Amino acid sequence: MVIVEEKCMQSVPPPPYFPNASTLPPPPFPGEHRGAAKPSDLPPHILLKIVYMTFPQTPGVDEGKIERQRKTLCWLSTQLRSVNRSFYIACEHVLRSTYLPAYNSMIRPPYSSDPFPFSSSASTSSCDTLQRETKVLDLFIALKVHEDVMVDDSSLHLEREDSFKDLFDLMQPRSRLEDLVRHYGVREGVVHTNPYGVNASSSSSSMFRVNNSGIGSASTSKWTSDLAPVPFSALSISFSPRRVGLVLTASGRKRTIVDVARTRDEKLEVTAKKLALQLKVWLSDGSR
Repeated sequence: MVIVEEKCMQSVPPPPYFPNASTLPPPPFPGEHRGAAKPSDLPPHILLKIVYMTFPQTPGVDEGKIERQRKTLCWLSTQLRSVNRSFYIACEHVLRSTYLPAYNSMIRPPYSSDPFPFSSSASTSSCDTLQRETKVLDLFIALKVHEDVMVDDSSLHLEREDSFKDLFDLMQPRSRLEDLVRHYGVREGVVHTNPYGVNASSSSSSMFRVNNSGIGSASTSKWTSDLAPVPFSALSISFSPRRVGLVLTASGRKRTIVDVARTRDEKLEVTAKKLALQLKVWLSDGSR
């Protein structure tokens, strides 16, 4: 038997009255009501886990598990990574980690490779990278996923041996050499990666400018002996098995400022050091 005390029941105050209850958030969530959550709002590690879970783990009716997973990789490359920035980062992580061993196996000696992104401290987006070989890796992935799916779909499709010839005969060593020139050039003080130019706060710093002829020149703020680092974004490489040139782009015009000879079995690191030293000589002589 339950005994109800009438005095206790009367002492409990009634709930407060709100004239406009529609503006209140639904219980039990206090604070401002938010819109529906989207997949891109998830933390990166959760979104990456979801991407990994899209890979089939069982064979299909007329295709095996490996063939289904290759189609999923092609779907990541051609469709899912185009949804937004969050999915792009997650898909690139999966694609690059999956195809990196195949990419490295096609590097031809004496060339070296380091395609992983190198983010600048001044970069505003984690998708930005100074590592130019990363673009070559992404081109290899785009071609490889297509070739794999075509081979799985039809036994009549023959993968051409020269499909990746341009990538690994020219584009890969050239982009790798550009990255090495950036590395050794920054170390020698002749190249900078700051998109806003050289730091002007230092009294001994020098600035790189372009005159009316479209050719780069340097001016120092205190000591004329200081070198003016060249922006890495304005440099590129003209690559051949016997000679390598360093090309400067200024005001839409390209000019080869350094040219060195190389042998076929010469490592890219050796060639990059020679280019960085010759660039230092070019800046010191003021021959521009």
